[in-house]
Order: sequence, then structure tokens, then C-alpha cells
Amino acid sequence: MAAILGIGIATIDIIHTVDAYPQENAEIRALQRERVRGGNVTNTLTVLAQLGHRCEWGGVLLADSDGDFVRHSLLAAGVGLEHCRTLTTGSMPTSYILRNRGNGSRTIVHYRDLPEFSAEDFQAIPCARYDWVHFEGRNVAATRQMLQRLRAAGFGGRISLEIEKERPEIDLLFPLADVLIFSRVFAHGRGYTDAADFLASVRHRYRPPADLICAWGESGAFALDRMDQPCHSPAFPPPQVVDTLGAGDVFNAALIHGCLAQQTLPAALENACRLAGRKCGQLGLTALLTEQDAGL
Repeated sequence: MAAILGIGIATIDIIHTVDAYPQENAEIRALQRERVRGGNVTNTLTVLAQLGHRCEWGGVLLADSDGDFVRHSLLAAGVGLEHCRTLTTGSMPTSYILRNRGNGSRTIVHYRDLPEFSAEDFQAIPCARYDWVHFEGRNVAATRQMLQRLRAAGFGGRISLEIEKERPEIDLLFPLADVLIFSRVFAHGRGYTDAADFLASVRHRYRPPADLICAWGESGAFALDRMDQPCHSPAFPPPQVVDTLGAGDVFNAALIHGCLAQQTLPAALENACRLAGRKCGQLGLTALLTEQDAGL
């Protein structure tokens, strides 16, 4: 299996499960409370480790009990921390989440008081040892420097970039990755209501030499490969939607795994939709895979 490096943030997720989303100024009782480790890239690495890959995370931790909680969770999931930076001041990023038991939706309020992983931190990583490097599309200036460093060094693996939210000058990152994974929220923010139209606009305007992917919820996922061949996979919803939290991170992991396994883009896209759909039918990321997933 492959060696994979992920760059992004880890969070502490405080999850309250409720019967229904409350009205403003209401008082309701939570049915369940959980405290788990979250974060897009660390969730993706957790799933990739389950799929048999050797995963390392580059990010920032705090030298306190919250940082220890995140550290122990990642190590237990098989994610290495050799390249992390540990600070003594600040607080771990925290997401306060309301999970609606009625439809599986989640509403997130995020707080952070910790610096991002820097380009200088990344400079110390021997990236040649990795087959794939996956980035969150955040901290744009530093992320651009990291991507440029990989390109200048002639990095022989592949680079993926998740574009979840609009951020100033994030378009500068598009030409620097091999796989661009966009969210529906990002496409909507750019004024698009059709995923295929959005991907075509990215190709036309920026000409990134990359596979372009956009997950579209209940409509599945759409892609445009580097030869401008479009493809689509339907969604595979579970019998009952239980929890959508982290479904996008699972999608990203399955997609990366498929590419590393040299699947065609349509096959990788379908497998990613299948695994993301399964995740929506269960709580959390544990016990996500089955014996049949060896062929993912």
C-alpha cells in the first residue's frame, strides 16, 4: 500500500444529538453527547489507514490535555505524527456540532485559537518518501508555498487538494494539484447550480492539468478527467440516514485510494460514493469497512 501525507487541521468535536434542530432562543434536551477527534484531513487519513495505507499527518497540536486527546486518537487510528508541530499556548480547534437524529444533518460552530501549519514546518518534511500528499484548501498563502515546493522539487507522487470553502485567492492553488476535489457549497458560492457546468468553468478559466471532482450530495458526484472526459456516479444512500458528519472526508479517502489502486476515474468515483453513503448510515468512522472493501 501507499505512503500518504495529509496537511490540515485536527479538531475536537463536541457533538450533541437532538431530536430536531431547535428554533432560535429555544431550550431543548440533548439525547446524546460525544467528544471525538475531528478535522477533514485527519478523518480522511483515518479512513485511508483502515484501507491499509501508511498515513502521516502534518499539523499543529497543543501540549495540553486536549492535544493529548487528539494525539492518542490519531495514533490509535494508525496515523503517524512525526511531522507535527507542538505548541504550548493557544487552544485546540473545537467544533460544536448539533446532529439532528431526524434526518442525520449536522450544524457546526467552529472555534480556533491555534496557528496553522506553516510553509516552514512543511519544508522540514522529506516529501520524497510519500506516494501521495493531500491538502486542505485553507491557509492559502502557506499552502501555495507548500505546493510550489513540491512542484519545484519534482515530486514524483500525486497531489490532491480539497476545496471546501471560499477563501481569498484560493484560485491560485488550482493549477498546482493533480486532483481537485470541490464541495457543492463552494460551487454554489460561485453561482453554479449544476456540478458539470461548474467543473467545465474551472477547466476553461484556470486550465489546471488535474482531475476535477465535485461531490453533489443526493445527486452523487461528478468529475472531469485531465483529458476532459466527464463522468458521474449516483449517490448510494443507506436505508436510513443516521449521520452525515464526515461523509465528505470518507468520500475523499475512497477517491484517493481508488486513484492509488489505478482504478479508472469512473470506478474510483463510484466507490467513493458507495463508501460515503455507507458512512451516512452509521455513527462515526469506526467499523466503516467490510471484507468486501478489499476490492475498493
